[in-house]
Amino acid sequence: MDHFNIRKAELKDANGLNECMDAAYSKYKDRVNIETLPPLQVDYKDEIANYPVWVIKHNHQVVAGLIMTFSENTATLSNIAIHPNFQNNGLGKKLLNFAEKEAANRGYEEMNLATHTLFRENVSFYQKQGWIQIDQNDTRIFMKKHI
Repeated sequence: MDHFNIRKAELKDANGLNECMDAAYSKYKDRVNIETLPPLQVDYKDEIANYPVWVIKHNHQVVAGLIMTFSENTATLSNIAIHPNFQNNGLGKKLLNFAEKEAANRGYEEMNLATHTLFRENVSFYQKQGWIQIDQNDTRIFMKKHI
């Protein structure tokens, strides 16, 4: 895991980030229509240009991505995804820790995120990292963490 470095995404990473996101979310295709998931409907060039985005690359391939948003009062983990070939290597935890440090460095004391209700393993992962569920609707589970 230590040889995987997080760096700020550049516009040239957009296609690789898109491929990484598609691959990461493809494991859910038996549960939901993945084409309707917000992370797969965005233009990653726009995301990189307009939001804080970081990537992890391995052999010139984007293998993980992190997108955050910051408003006046809220730090939000908008998207985090690990390519399936690189899951279970600690990259998710590494990106979460990075996101928390980034938010803390910007003066936030709490972070928020939302995940799909059918992605229970994600909820479990976040809970193991100290996140708590604060709300839920038909499609999303909302979580927060004090940092």
